[in-house]
Amino acid sequence: MSMQPEPARAIDCEPLKKLIREVPDFPKKGILFYDITTLLKDKKGLATLIDAMAEYYFDKDVDLIVGIEARGFIFGPALAYRLNAGFVPVRKPKKLPAEVARVTYDLEYGTDTLEIHKDAVAKGQRVVIVDDLLATGGTATACAQLVKSLGGEVAGLGFAVELDFLKGREKLAPHDVFSLLHYSS
Repeated sequence: MSMQPEPARAIDCEPLKKLIREVPDFPKKGILFYDITTLLKDKKGLATLIDAMAEYYFDKDVDLIVGIEARGFIFGPALAYRLNAGFVPVRKPKKLPAEVARVTYDLEYGTDTLEIHKDAVAKGQRVVIVDDLLATGGTATACAQLVKSLGGEVAGLGFAVELDFLKGREKLAPHDVFSLLHYSS
């Protein structure tokens, strides 16, 4: 039985910003950390966030949601459920039990690696990649590379929060990028 998702009403997400805790000097001095755990514990806030993300993707013909470790695992399954899509985790190294595809990418100070099961995405499947935060775009770009290496089509990248001043969206061009909440500084 194939159920089609039903679109939600237009949702104003700006009130969600009040549920995000700002933590100065984390993880290091001079950084203002936007902590979404305070939004996640608010049942209405979490439901609003998932409904708003789902609303954006209802007409995008999505086959899979790919969630980036670790917070993409929070939004991904709920969004997949709302869109009647499957869910695939992208993990840090040595966490997946079967054969993997991997990509190593540059960070500001060093490198990192992501892995996905080689059989997780079939050729031509339309995939939306989700995570909690879009900052510089490096992790999301690496994840998109993984999806494409398996033959998937990146139908979009979705984020709860985007730090506009870091210009991560530019790195993700020409993909469709959707963020619910924007911070300009």
